[in-house]
Amino acid sequence: MTKHLFTEDAYLSTAEAQVRAINDLRGIVLDQTNFYATSGGQPGDCGTLERQDGSLIRIATTVYEQGSKETIVHVPDEGQELPSIGERLTLHIDWERRYNLMRMHTACHLLSVVCPLPITGAAVSETDSRIDFDMTEAADKGEVTVKLKELVDANHPIFTRWITEDELDANPDLVRSKNVKPPRGVGRIRLVCIGDDAFVDSQPCGGTHVSETAEVGEIHIGKIEKKGRENRRMRIRFGPLPQ
Repeated sequence: MTKHLFTEDAYLSTAEAQVRAINDLRGIVLDQTNFYATSGGQPGDCGTLERQDGSLIRIATTVYEQGSKETIVHVPDEGQELPSIGERLTLHIDWERRYNLMRMHTACHLLSVVCPLPITGAAVSETDSRIDFDMTEAADKGEVTVKLKELVDANHPIFTRWITEDELDANPDLVRSKNVKPPRGVGRIRLVCIGDDAFVDSQPCGGTHVSETAEVGEIHIGKIEKKGRENRRMRIRFGPLPQ
């Protein structure tokens, strides 16, 4: 198992860890990490692992071990020298990239507030993200953009809290995704909440987010695509809506 430091502190750009294992694919397993692993439409972190002598191991991406949501694997670039089992390392994530992903992932949550419909798919990137909604009627990207701006400008606080699996079962509307259910088996579910006492939104999510909606910055809906009779894809982009 790997302790997921990013779950409690998404702003932890540097951390210390010890090497637990090197897997068959040269992936590095640590006792704890601030590197987010690919999940829920958000890509895994990249960055560097600093050794005691100051040399760096470049990490191309971070993933979960196959069949596990507990063990995280740091995948090095080709040609990188691997550390030894038990070695102590300093972990540095690519902060600029991570912060943009945090802003964009939060923007996706805000879009799900503006369009409170079942979600059939999603993907987060540094500059352009998408959410697929189970909807038949057309939407106006200008109107949606205005509503997103209102949520951003209100600067609502964003925080996490934990509930039991039984509490989630008693509140099934918390789950927005139509096709993907929150991971179970550890007895508790992490909620990402927006607004005082979560009055704006509350939904299960294991990703990383900013602490206030104003940090998202200016965003707009770049395109709304029809992807089937009952599916509309909305693309979120940074910056103002083009005139």
